[in-house]
Amino acid sequence: MEKKIAFITGATSGIGKACAISLAKEGFAIIACGRRKERLVQLEKELPKGTPYTYLNFDVRIKNEVYAAIDSLPEEWQEIEVLINNAGNAHGLDPIHEGSEDDWDAMIDINVKGLLYVSKKITPGMVKRKSGQIINVGSSAGKEVYPRGNVYCGSKSAVDAITTGMRIDLNPYGIRVIGIHPGLVETEFSMVRFKGDEEKSEKVYQGFEALQAEDIADIITFAITRPRHVVIADMLVYPLAQASTTIFNKKG
Repeated sequence: MEKKIAFITGATSGIGKACAISLAKEGFAIIACGRRKERLVQLEKELPKGTPYTYLNFDVRIKNEVYAAIDSLPEEWQEIEVLINNAGNAHGLDPIHEGSEDDWDAMIDINVKGLLYVSKKITPGMVKRKSGQIINVGSSAGKEVYPRGNVYCGSKSAVDAITTGMRIDLNPYGIRVIGIHPGLVETEFSMVRFKGDEEKSEKVYQGFEALQAEDIADIITFAITRPRHVVIADMLVYPLAQASTTIFNKKG
């Protein structure tokens, strides 16, 4: 493969999908990963014509699925230069004493363990080649806990800490590790959190202009395309109306 390869989790929608499109425009070959196969198939049609593309259909929560999927890559797709650990979710918005164990499991398994499983399979190749970039998509919730955020904030705090640990451990091998932590981005995120309740989901983004998936993809693309000696190690990104995880300048 002549082009550099980018491996993107959670590429069926939102930030992951926007990253695939943005990086393809920069000349990267794309490996898109996700649970919804039909969307992975559709994504190829939305990339610039001629973009080398393949997809892996798996659930990051299931270690054996992750490992088998990555092991199935043909040899020409194995030299991954960029890993974007984007897959993540929030489930529920309950006080800790009323929280659902199933929701807790989903957030820890996807946001933390899924990131680790994928990284475990891809980083050894980067170490061997002494080349690569890892972008972990965290959240402002990993920087500042908000009411009823408890386990979600905890999972994203873990992503923040793991990102720093990765940067330290992989530094001797010339691998760049980047943490991007968005505030409110208008994606399917709230629909998942509120289990398909459209009214609750829409209220999250009312009264201000939220970030869009493309905004974060632009930032990630910028970070990836810096000169090799430059590492944008940690970036917190808010929409203009957001001052913290709980303070917003909303209209009406």
